[in-house]
Amino acid sequence: MTFGEQPAYLRVAGDLRKKIVDGLLPPHTRLPSQARIREEYGVSDTVALEARKVLMAEGLVEGRSGSGTYVRERPVPRRIARSGYRPSGGATPFRQEQADLGVRGTWESHSESAEASPTVAERLAITAGDRVMCTRYLFREAGEATMLSLSWEPFAVTGRTPVMLPEEGPLGGMGVVERMAAIDIVVDNVVEEVGARPGLAEELHLLGGVPGHVVLVIQRTFYASGRPVETADVVIPADRYRAAYHLPVK
Repeated sequence: MTFGEQPAYLRVAGDLRKKIVDGLLPPHTRLPSQARIREEYGVSDTVALEARKVLMAEGLVEGRSGSGTYVRERPVPRRIARSGYRPSGGATPFRQEQADLGVRGTWESHSESAEASPTVAERLAITAGDRVMCTRYLFREAGEATMLSLSWEPFAVTGRTPVMLPEEGPLGGMGVVERMAAIDIVVDNVVEEVGARPGLAEELHLLGGVPGHVVLVIQRTFYASGRPVETADVVIPADRYRAAYHLPVK
């Protein structure tokens, strides 16, 4: 194979991908069988199988038990707001966006005390094993799951205060900035790092994906005078949503 030449399975996958994108293989159409691919492209069974695996890993096709492999419906990506602006009234960006779009957004949450793992401890600048409040969120838009969030707050910051439980009490659901302000902690910075990876089985089960689907993972940390006061992992289905950032210009 010369420099820059693609392996045969990638060339076959690329041609099939183009047919899907161009509409020659529309959604719900059965993908050519392994034997048909082998004959049409003059490749081996192994190459044909690997090409189909590539398309499946990319989320372009899906297997249906006892029926074959079919082209998936390609969703039009929608926006999920990530904003440095704080909306009036103390709403979080997710809740404010739902109101602005006239969409009925809902969420489920569960908080429990836990020991900080080494990774979480490093992000919060505490010692592994220290107590943290761990909160899991599942956000929905018009009933459809849109994103997951798993957050951690040090007990050394919020323990034994009215805001110890993020979704309960007088400031429940008001967001990290407002809740911290209520206990005289001024959040002055937030850092988000965005990455992508294959979704975990439990994540895809909640978000309605299939094995191999990619998710965006936003690692967010709020700071007060350089001290981390909350960190979270926000997980978004990459094939259905885009993280839209609105950043203030100073």
